[in-house]
Amino acid sequence: MTRLFVRNIGPLATIQDLGRTGVIAKGLSRGGAADPVAHVEGSALLNQSTDNASLEMAGFGGTFEAQGTVYIALTGAPMSASIDGRPIKWNSSHKLNDGETLSIGSALSGTYGYLHVGGGFQTPCFLGSRSAHLTAGIGKRVETGENLPVGSYNAEGFISSTLDSDRRFGGGKVRILPSVHTALFSEEERQRFTQTSFTRSINSNRQGAELVYDGEGFTTKSALSILSEPMFAGDIQMTGAGKPFVLLPECQTTGGYPRIGMVLPDDLPTIAQAPVGTELRFRFIDYEEAKQVHRPVDVLYKSLRSKVRPLLRDPNDIKDLLGYQLISGAITGWDTENGG
Repeated sequence: MTRLFVRNIGPLATIQDLGRTGVIAKGLSRGGAADPVAHVEGSALLNQSTDNASLEMAGFGGTFEAQGTVYIALTGAPMSASIDGRPIKWNSSHKLNDGETLSIGSALSGTYGYLHVGGGFQTPCFLGSRSAHLTAGIGKRVETGENLPVGSYNAEGFISSTLDSDRRFGGGKVRILPSVHTALFSEEERQRFTQTSFTRSINSNRQGAELVYDGEGFTTKSALSILSEPMFAGDIQMTGAGKPFVLLPECQTTGGYPRIGMVLPDDLPTIAQAPVGTELRFRFIDYEEAKQVHRPVDVLYKSLRSKVRPLLRDPNDIKDLLGYQLISGAITGWDTENGG
Protein backbone atom coordinates (compact mmCIF):
# COMPACT_ATOMS: atom_id res chain seq x y z
CA MET A 1 0.00 0.00 0.00
CA THR A 2 1.13 3.55 -0.74
CA ARG A 3 2.03 5.44 2.42
CA LEU A 4 3.12 8.85 3.62
CA PHE A 5 5.88 8.66 6.21
CA VAL A 6 5.78 11.39 8.86
CA ARG A 7 9.33 12.64 9.44
CA ASN A 8 8.13 15.34 11.81
CA ILE A 9 4.85 17.09 12.51
CA GLY A 10 3.25 19.84 14.57
CA PRO A 11 1.71 19.01 17.96
CA LEU A 12 -1.97 19.39 17.02
CA ALA A 13 -2.35 17.42 13.78
CA THR A 14 -5.21 14.92 13.43
CA ILE A 15 -6.96 12.93 10.72
CA GLN A 16 -10.36 14.45 9.90
CA ASP A 17 -13.25 14.04 7.49
CA LEU A 18 -16.72 15.61 7.66
CA GLY A 19 -17.47 13.94 10.99
CA ARG A 20 -20.13 11.59 12.35
CA THR A 21 -23.82 12.01 11.67
CA GLY A 22 -26.64 10.79 13.89
CA VAL A 23 -24.57 10.56 17.08
CA ILE A 24 -25.77 13.61 19.02
CA ALA A 25 -28.39 11.48 20.81
CA LYS A 26 -25.55 9.24 22.01
CA GLY A 27 -23.83 12.21 23.64
CA LEU A 28 -21.20 12.66 20.91
CA SER A 29 -20.87 15.81 18.82
CA ARG A 30 -20.30 15.47 15.10
CA GLY A 31 -16.63 16.47 15.13
CA GLY A 32 -14.86 16.48 11.78
CA ALA A 33 -12.81 19.16 10.07
CA ALA A 34 -12.76 22.51 11.85
CA ASP A 35 -12.98 24.07 8.37
CA PRO A 36 -15.34 21.87 6.29
CA VAL A 37 -14.96 24.23 3.32
CA ALA A 38 -11.23 23.44 3.18
CA HIS A 39 -12.03 19.74 3.32
CA VAL A 40 -14.40 20.02 0.36
CA GLU A 41 -11.89 22.18 -1.54
CA GLY A 42 -9.33 19.38 -1.30
CA SER A 43 -11.85 16.86 -2.59
CA ALA A 44 -12.67 19.15 -5.51
CA LEU A 45 -9.01 19.64 -6.40
CA LEU A 46 -8.42 15.87 -6.45
CA ASN A 47 -11.79 15.13 -8.07
CA GLN A 48 -12.72 12.60 -5.42
CA SER A 49 -15.43 11.95 -2.84
CA THR A 50 -15.79 14.28 0.13
CA ASP A 51 -15.90 11.13 2.30
CA ASN A 52 -12.10 10.80 2.10
CA ALA A 53 -10.12 11.73 5.21
CA SER A 54 -7.47 14.45 5.25
CA LEU A 55 -4.80 15.63 7.68
CA GLU A 56 -5.75 18.71 9.70
CA MET A 57 -2.77 20.78 10.88
CA ALA A 58 -3.27 23.46 13.52
CA GLY A 59 -0.83 26.34 13.09
CA PHE A 60 2.07 24.27 11.81
CA GLY A 61 2.55 21.47 9.27
CA GLY A 62 5.39 18.96 9.11
CA THR A 63 7.65 16.96 6.81
CA PHE A 64 6.39 13.93 4.90
CA GLU A 65 8.10 11.39 2.63
CA ALA A 66 6.21 9.61 -0.13
CA GLN A 67 6.45 5.84 -0.16
CA GLY A 68 5.01 5.35 -3.63
CA THR A 69 3.44 8.00 -5.85
CA VAL A 70 1.07 10.21 -3.86
CA TYR A 71 -1.26 12.84 -5.28
CA ILE A 72 -1.86 15.65 -2.82
CA ALA A 73 -3.83 18.86 -2.36
CA LEU A 74 -3.20 21.65 0.14
CA THR A 75 -6.07 23.80 1.41
CA GLY A 76 -7.23 25.81 4.41
CA ALA A 77 -5.00 28.28 6.24
CA PRO A 78 -2.14 29.13 3.83
CA MET A 79 1.19 27.63 4.90
CA SER A 80 4.60 27.67 3.22
CA ALA A 81 5.11 24.42 1.32
CA SER A 82 7.74 22.77 -0.88
CA ILE A 83 8.61 19.45 -2.52
CA ASP A 84 12.31 18.58 -2.21
CA GLY A 85 12.98 22.26 -1.59
CA ARG A 86 10.96 23.54 -4.58
CA PRO A 87 8.19 25.92 -3.45
CA ILE A 88 4.68 24.82 -4.39
CA LYS A 89 1.40 26.72 -4.50
CA TRP A 90 -1.19 26.47 -1.76
CA ASN A 91 -4.87 25.74 -2.52
CA SER A 92 -3.63 23.49 -5.30
CA SER A 93 -3.03 19.84 -6.15
CA HIS A 94 0.39 18.33 -6.86
CA LYS A 95 2.09 15.01 -7.64
CA LEU A 96 4.51 13.69 -5.02
CA ASN A 97 6.81 11.06 -6.54
CA ASP A 98 8.13 8.06 -4.64
CA GLY A 99 10.90 9.18 -2.28
CA GLU A 100 10.17 12.91 -2.56
CA THR A 101 9.72 14.99 0.58
CA LEU A 102 6.86 17.38 1.20
CA SER A 103 7.60 20.15 3.72
CA ILE A 104 4.84 22.30 5.20
CA GLY A 105 5.69 25.24 7.46
CA SER A 106 3.69 27.46 9.79
CA ALA A 107 0.41 29.19 8.95
CA LEU A 108 0.82 32.52 7.17
CA SER A 109 -2.78 33.42 8.03
CA GLY A 110 -5.65 31.51 9.56
CA THR A 111 -5.29 28.51 11.88
CA TYR A 112 -6.09 25.14 10.25
CA GLY A 113 -4.34 23.88 7.12
CA TYR A 114 -5.19 20.60 5.38
CA LEU A 115 -3.16 17.98 3.54
CA HIS A 116 -5.33 15.81 1.29
CA VAL A 117 -4.20 12.70 -0.59
CA GLY A 118 -5.76 10.98 -3.56
CA GLY A 119 -7.64 8.02 -2.10
CA GLY A 120 -7.76 9.55 1.38
CA PHE A 121 -5.93 8.48 4.50
CA GLN A 122 -6.98 4.95 5.41
CA THR A 123 -6.83 5.17 9.19
CA PRO A 124 -9.31 3.14 11.31
CA CYS A 125 -12.99 4.01 10.94
CA PHE A 126 -15.22 4.35 14.02
CA LEU A 127 -18.95 5.08 13.99
CA GLY A 128 -18.81 5.82 10.28
CA SER A 129 -15.92 8.28 10.34
CA ARG A 130 -12.12 8.39 10.45
CA SER A 131 -12.15 11.71 12.32
CA ALA A 132 -10.21 11.95 15.53
CA HIS A 133 -12.42 13.36 18.32
CA LEU A 134 -9.91 13.90 21.10
CA THR A 135 -12.47 15.32 23.52
CA ALA A 136 -14.35 12.01 23.36
CA GLY A 137 -11.20 9.88 23.35
CA ILE A 138 -11.64 8.77 19.73
CA GLY A 139 -8.48 8.53 17.66
CA LYS A 140 -5.27 10.39 18.47
CA ARG A 141 -2.87 13.04 17.29
CA VAL A 142 -0.65 12.13 14.34
CA GLU A 143 2.93 11.70 15.55
CA THR A 144 6.44 11.74 14.12
CA GLY A 145 7.48 8.31 12.81
CA GLU A 146 4.00 7.22 11.69
CA ASN A 147 3.35 5.69 8.29
CA LEU A 148 -0.03 6.99 7.13
CA PRO A 149 -1.73 4.54 4.72
CA VAL A 150 -3.10 6.08 1.52
CA GLY A 151 -6.07 4.62 -0.36
CA SER A 152 -6.22 3.72 -4.04
CA TYR A 153 -6.71 6.62 -6.44
CA ASN A 154 -7.48 6.80 -10.15
CA ALA A 155 -4.88 9.31 -11.34
CA GLU A 156 -5.71 8.95 -15.02
CA GLY A 157 -5.70 12.41 -16.58
CA PHE A 158 -4.36 14.03 -13.40
CA ILE A 159 -2.95 17.51 -13.83
CA SER A 160 -1.94 19.89 -11.07
CA SER A 161 -4.86 22.24 -10.46
CA THR A 162 -5.71 25.22 -8.33
CA LEU A 163 -8.63 27.09 -6.77
CA ASP A 164 -8.93 30.72 -5.78
CA SER A 165 -9.04 31.09 -2.00
CA ASP A 166 -11.65 33.18 -0.23
CA ARG A 167 -11.08 35.57 2.68
CA ARG A 168 -12.20 33.42 5.59
CA PHE A 169 -8.73 33.43 7.24
CA GLY A 170 -8.72 36.98 8.56
CA GLY A 171 -11.92 37.29 10.56
CA GLY A 172 -14.59 39.78 9.48
CA LYS A 173 -18.38 39.71 9.56
CA VAL A 174 -20.22 36.55 10.58
CA ARG A 175 -23.89 35.84 9.91
CA ILE A 176 -25.93 34.42 12.77
CA LEU A 177 -29.45 33.05 13.11
CA PRO A 178 -31.84 33.56 16.04
CA SER A 179 -31.69 30.61 18.42
CA VAL A 180 -34.01 29.19 21.04
CA HIS A 181 -32.79 31.73 23.60
CA THR A 182 -32.37 34.86 21.45
CA ALA A 183 -35.66 36.37 22.59
CA LEU A 184 -34.54 36.06 26.23
CA PHE A 185 -32.00 38.82 25.57
CA SER A 186 -33.41 42.33 25.44
CA GLU A 187 -33.45 44.25 22.17
CA GLU A 188 -30.78 46.54 23.63
CA GLU A 189 -28.51 43.58 24.45
CA ARG A 190 -28.93 42.10 20.98
CA GLN A 191 -28.10 45.43 19.35
CA ARG A 192 -25.07 45.87 21.59
CA PHE A 193 -23.92 42.38 20.61
CA THR A 194 -24.07 43.15 16.88
CA GLN A 195 -22.36 46.50 17.39
CA THR A 196 -19.47 45.06 19.41
CA SER A 197 -16.05 44.26 17.98
CA PHE A 198 -14.83 40.87 19.24
CA THR A 199 -11.46 39.15 18.96
CA ARG A 200 -10.65 35.48 19.31
CA SER A 201 -9.07 34.60 22.63
CA ILE A 202 -6.05 32.36 23.15
CA ASN A 203 -8.46 30.13 25.12
CA SER A 204 -9.80 28.49 21.96
CA ASN A 205 -9.55 25.01 20.46
CA ARG A 206 -11.61 22.49 18.49
CA GLN A 207 -14.26 22.55 21.24
CA GLY A 208 -14.95 26.23 20.87
CA ALA A 209 -13.67 29.78 20.48
CA GLU A 210 -13.78 32.23 23.37
CA LEU A 211 -14.39 35.81 22.28
CA VAL A 212 -13.05 38.84 24.14
CA TYR A 213 -14.15 42.47 23.91
CA ASP A 214 -14.37 45.72 25.83
CA GLY A 215 -17.48 46.28 27.92
CA GLU A 216 -19.90 44.53 30.24
CA GLY A 217 -21.10 40.96 29.85
CA PHE A 218 -24.17 40.07 27.82
CA THR A 219 -26.80 38.93 30.27
CA THR A 220 -30.43 37.90 30.48
CA LYS A 221 -32.62 37.75 33.57
CA SER A 222 -33.78 34.28 32.47
CA ALA A 223 -30.28 32.75 32.59
CA LEU A 224 -30.84 30.97 35.91
CA SER A 225 -34.08 29.34 34.77
CA ILE A 226 -32.60 27.57 31.71
CA LEU A 227 -32.33 23.81 31.98
CA SER A 228 -29.68 21.73 30.22
CA GLU A 229 -30.60 21.38 26.54
CA PRO A 230 -29.00 19.96 23.36
CA MET A 231 -26.20 22.10 21.92
CA PHE A 232 -24.57 22.14 18.50
CA ALA A 233 -21.52 23.52 16.75
CA GLY A 234 -22.23 27.15 15.90
CA ASP A 235 -24.17 27.94 19.08
CA ILE A 236 -23.03 31.18 20.74
CA GLN A 237 -23.41 30.58 24.46
CA MET A 238 -22.89 33.17 27.17
CA THR A 239 -20.97 32.06 30.22
CA GLY A 240 -22.00 33.02 33.74
CA ALA A 241 -19.97 36.22 33.32
CA GLY A 242 -21.76 37.01 30.06
CA LYS A 243 -18.78 36.25 27.81
CA PRO A 244 -19.55 34.71 24.39
CA PHE A 245 -18.17 31.31 23.47
CA VAL A 246 -18.77 29.92 19.95
CA LEU A 247 -19.05 26.14 19.92
CA LEU A 248 -16.91 24.26 17.35
CA PRO A 249 -16.86 20.63 16.08
CA GLU A 250 -15.83 18.89 19.31
CA CYS A 251 -18.25 20.80 21.54
CA GLN A 252 -20.33 19.31 24.34
CA THR A 253 -23.79 18.08 23.38
CA THR A 254 -25.77 19.57 26.30
CA GLY A 255 -25.54 22.74 28.35
CA GLY A 256 -27.52 25.24 30.36
CA TYR A 257 -25.95 28.55 29.35
CA PRO A 258 -28.16 30.94 27.35
CA ARG A 259 -27.42 31.16 23.62
CA ILE A 260 -27.86 34.51 21.91
CA GLY A 261 -27.72 33.04 18.42
CA MET A 262 -26.22 30.41 16.12
CA VAL A 263 -23.55 30.96 13.50
CA LEU A 264 -24.62 30.10 9.95
CA PRO A 265 -22.77 26.83 9.09
CA ASP A 266 -21.25 28.51 6.01
CA ASP A 267 -19.60 31.15 8.25
CA LEU A 268 -18.43 28.85 11.04
CA PRO A 269 -15.04 28.30 9.28
CA THR A 270 -14.43 32.04 9.66
CA ILE A 271 -14.62 31.59 13.44
CA ALA A 272 -12.51 28.41 13.46
CA GLN A 273 -9.84 29.93 11.22
CA ALA A 274 -9.60 33.29 12.99
CA PRO A 275 -6.12 33.68 14.52
CA VAL A 276 -5.86 34.96 18.09
CA GLY A 277 -6.59 38.69 18.16
CA THR A 278 -8.51 38.72 14.87
CA GLU A 279 -11.57 40.98 14.79
CA LEU A 280 -14.99 39.37 14.42
CA ARG A 281 -18.40 41.04 14.11
CA PHE A 282 -21.85 39.46 14.03
CA ARG A 283 -24.99 40.18 11.99
CA PHE A 284 -28.40 38.58 12.49
CA ILE A 285 -30.13 37.18 9.41
CA ASP A 286 -33.51 35.47 9.12
CA TYR A 287 -34.15 31.90 8.02
CA GLU A 288 -35.27 32.91 4.51
CA GLU A 289 -31.95 34.60 3.85
CA ALA A 290 -30.11 31.66 5.43
CA LYS A 291 -31.84 29.19 3.09
CA GLN A 292 -30.85 31.31 0.09
CA VAL A 293 -27.16 31.59 0.96
CA HIS A 294 -26.52 28.19 2.59
CA ARG A 295 -24.62 25.68 0.44
CA PRO A 296 -24.90 22.01 1.48
CA VAL A 297 -21.80 19.87 0.91
CA ASP A 298 -22.95 18.49 -2.45
CA VAL A 299 -23.80 21.95 -3.78
CA LEU A 300 -20.51 23.39 -2.50
CA TYR A 301 -18.55 20.54 -4.08
CA LYS A 302 -20.16 21.04 -7.51
CA SER A 303 -19.54 24.77 -7.32
CA LEU A 304 -15.87 24.29 -6.43
CA ARG A 305 -15.34 21.63 -9.12
CA SER A 306 -16.56 24.13 -11.72
CA LYS A 307 -13.92 26.60 -10.55
CA VAL A 308 -10.93 24.24 -10.54
CA ARG A 309 -8.42 25.22 -13.23
CA PRO A 310 -5.01 23.91 -14.32
CA LEU A 311 -2.07 25.16 -12.31
CA LEU A 312 0.41 27.06 -14.45
CA ARG A 313 3.95 26.38 -13.29
CA ASP A 314 7.01 28.56 -13.61
CA PRO A 315 9.39 26.76 -16.02
CA ASN A 316 12.25 27.69 -13.68
CA ASP A 317 10.69 25.41 -11.05
CA ILE A 318 10.51 22.40 -13.38
CA LYS A 319 13.61 20.21 -13.17
CA ASP A 320 12.91 18.08 -16.26
CA LEU A 321 11.14 20.52 -18.58
CA LEU A 322 11.99 18.51 -21.72
CA GLY A 323 10.21 15.53 -20.22
CA TYR A 324 6.85 17.33 -20.13
CA GLN A 325 4.27 17.02 -22.89
CA LEU A 326 3.63 20.70 -23.37
CA ILE A 327 1.32 20.50 -26.38
CA SER A 328 -1.21 17.78 -27.11
CA GLY A 329 -4.72 17.18 -28.34
CA ALA A 330 -6.85 19.36 -30.57
CA ILE A 331 -9.24 22.19 -29.96
CA THR A 332 -12.27 23.43 -31.89
CA GLY A 333 -11.94 27.08 -31.06
CA TRP A 334 -15.40 27.09 -29.50
CA ASP A 335 -15.91 28.40 -26.01
CA THR A 336 -17.87 25.48 -24.55
CA GLU A 337 -18.42 27.27 -21.26
CA ASN A 338 -20.47 29.90 -23.07
CA GLY A 339 -22.52 27.40 -24.98
CA GLY A 340 -20.37 27.04 -28.10
